Amino acid sequence: MLPDIQFFYAAIPAVILVGLSKGGLGGALALLGVPILAMVVPPMQAAAIFLPILLVMDAVALWAWRHHNDRKTLVLMLPGAILGIVLGWATSTYISAGAMRLVLGTVTIIFVARYVYDTYGPNSKIETPPKPQRPLAAGLWSTLSGYGSFVAHAGGPPFQIYVLPLKLDPRTYTGTSVRFFAIMNAVKVVPYFALGELDTANLTLSAFLLPVALVSTLAGARLVRLMKPQTFYPLMYAMALLAALKLVWDGAGF
Repeated sequence: MLPDIQFFYAAIPAVILVGLSKGGLGGALALLGVPILAMVVPPMQAAAIFLPILLVMDAVALWAWRHHNDRKTLVLMLPGAILGIVLGWATSTYISAGAMRLVLGTVTIIFVARYVYDTYGPNSKIETPPKPQRPLAAGLWSTLSGYGSFVAHAGGPPFQIYVLPLKLDPRTYTGTSVRFFAIMNAVKVVPYFALGELDTANLTLSAFLLPVALVSTLAGARLVRLMKPQTFYPLMYAMALLAALKLVWDGAGF
């Protein structure tokens, strides 16, 4: 049986935002998806509903970016990411829905704060050289990325904290990011099945929402060519902050 109409009031905008992100409009949009859906269903169920949709989007993105990749970054980060997924799996039954909301909201707030500092802070106009590959830092941030990705598909901020300072060519960065998260999403299928989250009910909801995701992904690719990032991104990060504050409020039990 399908949930009431309030579920779709949240689910459709959430999927549209994630689809726009996959189309090329940036991580802020993807970060909004699970927080919005988690307002009407438990966070783990929200993440489970999104997983099959993300797998289809990943397949399209992998084909589009098949010629672009930074192999060394993937080699350094994937072991930590898989460890983070395992840790998320091991602790998922011990963490309440409220705690997961707090984790997700806090990660989102940190991500927004980092964006604001980088964009408007004292060093925003200072050109810094690319950082070298750092195995220890790659392991730390990729583990956090894997954990955040498992509990709420929120692995983007830790990934960006490590990879953006490398200052890869934009196409190389995008191709590497696509591969990193596609591999993580594929790995997550096993623990999500083991936890019983990919049941018939959730897969049915994913199937209903998939056409919305595909259309919005194509729309995102189109909008990238039309919209000025200077106007769009501040608005999206503001929306991410509002969603995060709502999750923290709910998770803290106020």
